[in-house]
Amino acid sequence: EPVTMTFAQIEDLLGTSLPGSARTRAGWWSNRSGGAVQAAAWMDAGYHVDKVDLAAETVHFVQAKLTYTVEKLGDTVLWNSGMIKALRQHMCMSQGELAEEMGVRQQTVSEWERGAYAPSRATSKHLGLVAERAGFDYEVGKERP
Repeated sequence: EPVTMTFAQIEDLLGTSLPGSARTRAGWWSNRSGGAVQAAAWMDAGYHVDKVDLAAETVHFVQAKLTYTVEKLGDTVLWNSGMIKALRQHMCMSQGELAEEMGVRQQTVSEWERGAYAPSRATSKHLGLVAERAGFDYEVGKERP
């Protein structure tokens, strides 16, 4: 659900004051992926700033609707590290919880997310079923021969 918060509510949540630039520069509220700890926080929580009103000191957050493009080999989605982490976060699970869901060790999920190795074909099919059940959207971009 979209959420509108006042700067005061955000400060109460944080337990500290916002920096002065948050009150004077709309750019402070941008959804940039690098170099902005505050943007990383709301984006990691699955939200984007839709609009900020500096005069009213309010911020309107909307849930980010992300669609991932995947490769397929036959009928199997080839899950990469970023997609596995995104699926886990979409499901609001820890690595241990996803590991339990998948029937693997937490260390295995960690290794997938770090790109140490990719899931087997059978595990990739299982990830696809879990993603479908969780409403995790992705589209096929390229199919490998």
